[in-house]
Amino acid sequence: MAKHRAVVVGAGSISNAWFPPLAAEKVDVAAVVDLDLHAARRQIARYALDCPASTDLAATLRKARPDFVVDLTVPEAHCAVTCRALRAGCHVIGEKPMASSMAEARRMVRAAEKAGRMYMVSQSRRWDPVHEAARRALAGGRVGPVTTVNCDFYIGAHFGGFRDEMPSPLILDMAIHHFDLARFLTGADPLAVYAREFNPRGSWYRGDAAASCIFEMTGGVVFTYRGSWCAEGCPTSWNGDWRFVGTRGTLICEQDRPPRGQVVSGRGGFSRKLRPIEPPPARLKHAGMHGALRAMLAFLRAGRTPQTQCRDNIKSLAMVFAVIDSSRRRRRVPVRA
Repeated sequence: MAKHRAVVVGAGSISNAWFPPLAAEKVDVAAVVDLDLHAARRQIARYALDCPASTDLAATLRKARPDFVVDLTVPEAHCAVTCRALRAGCHVIGEKPMASSMAEARRMVRAAEKAGRMYMVSQSRRWDPVHEAARRALAGGRVGPVTTVNCDFYIGAHFGGFRDEMPSPLILDMAIHHFDLARFLTGADPLAVYAREFNPRGSWYRGDAAASCIFEMTGGVVFTYRGSWCAEGCPTSWNGDWRFVGTRGTLICEQDRPPRGQVVSGRGGFSRKLRPIEPPPARLKHAGMHGALRAMLAFLRAGRTPQTQCRDNIKSLAMVFAVIDSSRRRRRVPVRA
């Protein structure tokens, strides 16, 4: 099987999660592009790549003619990098979030459609054994049709740097993972949200580091999200702690342990008799960014559309900006992708 060629754009710390799977899948990295030429050269040396470093994306794409581009830049650069790569005839896999605004995200979707190229977003938490097991259990009707979804996320995160200064650090930088997981795990899409962002007393963030959100989803599902990045003690998983309530029972995912649940097994009485359920085992062989990369390669090799292709993943990003809008306006707002 012929190797696929890629240009990696962005040589920051996140690239350390991408170069190993690129090597494992025998992708030919044709160049590494970064505004900091030293950073690009450092990563080339670190991973023993036989390719040039560059600060000029357009020239690199013309010369390298890659099959796809891996966009690992900051969110504010995603639109420019992705649209340039698409216009050059390349497919693109990019880091989350898709863009720094809905206007940019819509521009990127239009660019992919106009170019006839694939643009997919790496929502790495979709490729996780626990989440895959939960998704299969829910899709298989183990607890009946899902009616209610709760996600709690509480971490005392002392990053320092730019996150401490962001206006909405939790929602803009982290909640995209949980919002996208809600869609992935239930198969439901967002319709509207009522949300309140706030900055608790004692917070070390300048902006709102906590939020409570109530989403109305398709199929009558209600998704409630409670989160904080300045909650000291008793932390949840970084993936969040989840409860899925169906018409026949409940499934729980906590602390990254395999999902567990109970369903009704008898009739009568104030509380129905319950029995435990064993979710199906996960079938994932490759997790995180490696799983996302294999989804792009499956598209290149067999034409299989990735689950996080841009026309779908923009719905997860829309949830982020709808929360910010709802909190600012202090009312329920529609989620418009």
